[in-house]
Amino acid sequence: MPEPLVDVGQIEKAAACVNPVFRDTPQFRADQLDDALGMRALLKVETVNPIRCFKGRGTDFLAQTRTRGAVLVCASAGNLGQGLAYAGREHGLPTIVFAASSVNPKKLAAMWRLGAQVHLVQGDFDSARQLAAETAERHGWTLVEDGSDPPLAEGAGTIAVELTRFHPVIDIVFVPVGNGSLACGVAAWFKAVAPSTRVVAVGATGAPATERAWRTGDIASSTAPTTTIAEGLAARVPAPRAVEAMRATVDDFVLVDDHRLLDAMRLLKRTTGLIAEPSGAAALAGALTMRSQLAGAHAAMVITGANVDQGLLPPAVAAERS
Repeated sequence: MPEPLVDVGQIEKAAACVNPVFRDTPQFRADQLDDALGMRALLKVETVNPIRCFKGRGTDFLAQTRTRGAVLVCASAGNLGQGLAYAGREHGLPTIVFAASSVNPKKLAAMWRLGAQVHLVQGDFDSARQLAAETAERHGWTLVEDGSDPPLAEGAGTIAVELTRFHPVIDIVFVPVGNGSLACGVAAWFKAVAPSTRVVAVGATGAPATERAWRTGDIASSTAPTTTIAEGLAARVPAPRAVEAMRATVDDFVLVDDHRLLDAMRLLKRTTGLIAEPSGAAALAGALTMRSQLAGAHAAMVITGANVDQGLLPPAVAAERS
């Protein structure tokens, strides 16, 4: 039997040793969202750090396990690449990132600035992931895979440690899912520490492969291209280890379309002043989708990133649709 993706003891360890710039992020009761959601809203904001997203937790925890000078290779839609580049710079680990040629220019510039060597690939994220794997194997470098490497999920799980430390009553928590590390880590902690809390994964209707695998257990990639503005959710090939872990710990999985993601971005900006990228606002979009089912619930939402494409800012800050 394969080793489980997430060790709760390792999450606890990560909560004490991950780089402090990524830990103890803002979390607060956002009562200004209560009316829109019909729930008692709690936000966990992962955008106030050097890379403006949650990925630094897992990449720093992973980098601590590697020997100085080891070369790290990953595929990324942008945020994992930033996290790995930042951790690599801090721990003396050269970092190579493969990304689709359509990568968000803001994220591309950040990866270069943080010291990564970035290779752009024709095709989508999963095309970049295949080339990253081939390159790492050919050179004997370390391949870092979101949804497959335990430290990424365990580092991300420290978000749940902080939520349960300060907010003992959480009925439901919403987390976005791309390749699944965040959902795996958060769900593992809640199931161990607060098992009555429901964990809801949120994906994109334009990238349904992981949700389908979670429901059926069939780890089949899609041949159709992903069609979503949320590049952080745009996985075409499910990560088998993440799917297995989520099937054991995640209670529900909802899909949201681009209109709902934009609505969530607008609502977040109007009510709290926070700007999020589409995948960063996915948890709130999921809560909006389920509001009729969860009246009065204490609902936590993880706002995972703010590296928004500049072209999306005008529609993201406009008034919500009626």
